[in-house]
Amino acid sequence: MHSRFRRHSWKNKFRNALRGLQRALRTQSSFAVHLLIACIAVIAAAILRVTMVEWGLLVAAIGMVMVAEIFNTAIESLSRAVDTQFHPRLRDALDIASAAVLLASGTAVVIGLCIFVPALYRLLYSVL
Repeated sequence: MHSRFRRHSWKNKFRNALRGLQRALRTQSSFAVHLLIACIAVIAAAILRVTMVEWGLLVAAIGMVMVAEIFNTAIESLSRAVDTQFHPRLRDALDIASAAVLLASGTAVVIGLCIFVPALYRLLYSVL
């Protein structure tokens, strides 16, 4: 019995993954917004000279939001391919995927506040 999925080389796997990333960036405005906010956070962290631990937390928070957004995009795409009509289970799956993005984003905001508020306080305190 033959599998309908053929094996891919590592080169093709990376090409497909990068294509998926490109599709998410081009078709999902929320992914682009999250990417913009991530860039701003990275620039702010560099300017404020956050610690290595804070960098690790920041990178983890950004990664968590991006991964959640990618999975949400994949589920949206798959649901459109499965059925174009309203279906309560598809709606539930889409809502749950969106909730994952919401939770990841909320967690990232809390991590960002824990990093940037003290760093800004130190900066302002050193200037005054």
